[in-house]
Amino acid sequence: MSTINKLEQTWRWYGPNDTVTLQDVKQAGATGVVSALHHIAHGEVWTVDEILKRKKQIEDAGLTWSVVESVPVHEAIKTRNFDAEKYLENYRTSLKNLSSCGLKTVCYNFMPVLDWTRTKLDLEMKDGSKALYFNWIDLAYFDIYILQRINAANDYSEEIVDAAAKRSTTISAEEKALLTEVVLMGVPGEDGVTLKSLQDSITIYQPIGFEGLRNNLLYFLNAIADVCEQESIKMTIHPDDPPYPILGLPRIASNKADLEYIIQGVNADFNGICFCTGSLGAGVNNNINDIFDAVKHRVHFIHLRNVKKDELGNFYEADHLDGDVNMYKIMKAIVAENSIRKTPIPFRPDHGHQMLDDLNKTTHPGYSAIGRLRGLAELRGLELGIIGQ
Repeated sequence: MSTINKLEQTWRWYGPNDTVTLQDVKQAGATGVVSALHHIAHGEVWTVDEILKRKKQIEDAGLTWSVVESVPVHEAIKTRNFDAEKYLENYRTSLKNLSSCGLKTVCYNFMPVLDWTRTKLDLEMKDGSKALYFNWIDLAYFDIYILQRINAANDYSEEIVDAAAKRSTTISAEEKALLTEVVLMGVPGEDGVTLKSLQDSITIYQPIGFEGLRNNLLYFLNAIADVCEQESIKMTIHPDDPPYPILGLPRIASNKADLEYIIQGVNADFNGICFCTGSLGAGVNNNINDIFDAVKHRVHFIHLRNVKKDELGNFYEADHLDGDVNMYKIMKAIVAENSIRKTPIPFRPDHGHQMLDDLNKTTHPGYSAIGRLRGLAELRGLELGIIGQ
C-alpha cells in the first residue's frame, strides 16, 4: 500500500455566527478550519487577543485553524492612495500577530471593490438543489440600467447588449432589487458595497487600469516581504472571481499569464497562489492543468469546485465531479505535487449546492453544510482512488 502524503482536508467556517457549526465540520471529516476575523473592519489590526480567541474556539472543538482566509487588503493599498502606508503597517502588524499565534498560511485577493460576483444565488438544478450562477446578460443589465456606468455598453457584445435591453422591458421591481443585492453582496459578516460607493470606486480605478493595479499588487507584496520571510508566512492570492474585468474594474489574477507575472514579479517562496479550480475554470480560455503545472511550486492552498459554462460564458457552479473542470485530471496533478511536499497542501471543497434539509435553512451563499459535505466526500474518495488506497 502506498505511503504517499494525503492532502489536508479543510473547511471554511465564518465564526461563531456561522449556521454551520464546528461539530458539523468534524462530522464532515475535515480536520482543518479555514477562517477569518470578519468582524474586524478592513484595514484594522488583528490583535493577538482576537486571534487567540478564534483559535481557541477551533481547537476546543478538536480542530486546527489551518489557513487564514482572508486578511483583506484595504482599498487604500489597492489604489495606492495617500494613506496606503498606514494600512500597510497595520497589515504587517496583523501578519506578525498571526505568526506569533502559529498561523502561517494567509489567503487574500486583490480584486477591486467586489470580492466575488454572481447574478443569482439559487439557480435550480435538475435534482431540485440550488446553485450559484453568473449570467452576462443580467450583469450587463445591472451595469447599463441600474449602475448606469458611462459607456458600459461598449464592454459587451452586441448580442448581450440587445438581450439586456429586452430584459429591461420585462424585469420587475422585485427582480431588479434582488439582482442589485446579489451583485453588491460582499463576504458574509463584512460590510457590503452600495451603488454609490461602487460608482465612486469605478471613477478611482479608471486611471489606474490593469497595469496600475498590477504595479500596486507588487508594491503590496514588496511592502510585506520582509515580515513574511522573517515569520515564515505563506501568502496565497485567490484568482479573480469571475476571471474577467467587470463593471469597468480591472482584474489582474485571471489566467496563466497573470499568475506567472505575480509570482515572478516578487520571486520569493512566500508569494504564493491559492489555486481555485472554480474561479479559473470559469475562464473560457483557461486550461486548468496547464495553469497548475506553471505555478504548482507556489501553490500553498487549494479550492476545489466545478463550473459549467455555456456559449456566452455564463456559468453555474456544478457538482464537484461534474462540470467543465476535469476534476480527476487536476486532482491527479495535485496529488503528484503533494507527494513531494514536506507538509500536506490544505484544500477545501469550495462552495456546494444548497440541498436536502439545507433548502429550508438560511445559509451563506455557497456555504451550506450538506452540499459541501457531499463535495468533500467525493473529493476525498477521488484522491484516495488516485493514490491507490
